[in-house]
Amino acid sequence: MADNPLGKPTVYPATYAPELLVPIPRADNRAALGLSADTLPFQGADIWNAYEISCLDSGGKPVSLCGRVVFPADSECLVESKSLKLYLNSLNQERVETIGQLVKTISKDLSGVAGAQVDVSLLMPNDMPMPEMPSGQCIDQLDIETDCYEVEPALLAVNSDVLFEEITEEVLYTHLFRSNCPITNQPDWATLTVCYRGRRIPAENLLKYVVSYRQHNDYHENCVERIFCDLKAAFKPQALTVEANFLRRGGLDINPVRTTESGLDYLAFPRYVRQ
Repeated sequence: MADNPLGKPTVYPATYAPELLVPIPRADNRAALGLSADTLPFQGADIWNAYEISCLDSGGKPVSLCGRVVFPADSECLVESKSLKLYLNSLNQERVETIGQLVKTISKDLSGVAGAQVDVSLLMPNDMPMPEMPSGQCIDQLDIETDCYEVEPALLAVNSDVLFEEITEEVLYTHLFRSNCPITNQPDWATLTVCYRGRRIPAENLLKYVVSYRQHNDYHENCVERIFCDLKAAFKPQALTVEANFLRRGGLDINPVRTTESGLDYLAFPRYVRQ
């Protein structure tokens, strides 16, 4: 982390600088959850939306773009967010012949840092899809009492009679998720969605558990992996997807998805209205 630019004074580059990208190995944080690359209980991706991409066309005229970058969850590394912003800014004065050429450059650079193929798409701002509301049941209006603001998986515990409930399938979401950046301690806000099939997850327990992240310091991706693992351990669902759509900071929003499902099109995932 000594090379991490987050929280440090910044000189913005004037020329293309892929060396600015800073990898963060996933292995250390996963080891704290008892996970290793060979035994991951999920697949998924980290979906990044970038709203401040720009370059010059062949005639020197600026081009403004919005991008989606998809890092596979099984990549060796994720990329530190401020370093990605600095890297994208280093493209501002670069002339490119086609947008396709720029896509290839960004994908190549990010794939080299992440240690896996990173998918990239770029659109003109007018072509960006409109943000949506989450589907499913919002649990924010539940009347709960809590004083627990550090992560506590025991809040998911339920009475033994729940074990005999019939199988259900539902989507629960909340706008009340908050964690904190482990470097700057700034709050990170997100809409958290849990889609599952299995015995019922009591919404009150889930909401208390989500609120317990309020003073927790961790990266977005690690929070989602912890939530996935805790839900899996507590309820043993037949299918489970956990997605956190974090609010934009510095022209980037990060949306980790961890799931038991295969074949999901992460480039087509929606943005939500808060983003």
